[in-house]
Amino acid sequence: MRLLISRMIAALLLAVPGIAATYGFITMKDAFLSQWQPDQSFQWLRFLLGFVLFFGGVAFIAGWIFYRDRKRNYVAPRFKEKKARPRPRPTPPTE
Repeated sequence: MRLLISRMIAALLLAVPGIAATYGFITMKDAFLSQWQPDQSFQWLRFLLGFVLFFGGVAFIAGWIFYRDRKRNYVAPRFKEKKARPRPRPTPPTE
């Protein structure tokens, strides 16, 4: 039961940014296409709000997928976590 609830929460955590990104894309599209309506100019504020929603939703989902793939070791070697190299021990001074 606990696994089911955690998976439902994870699905909701991905659905909310996905819906926000979709709404942002539609808002950007409507703001762009409204400039060809009679007596309408380009709606910059609406377009920027849509861009922020779209970019935020896509960035969240991309970060989620990248984190999951990095944890499961599915990424290219350049994206893997860097292992800290051990520091060389200082040698004691000799007399």
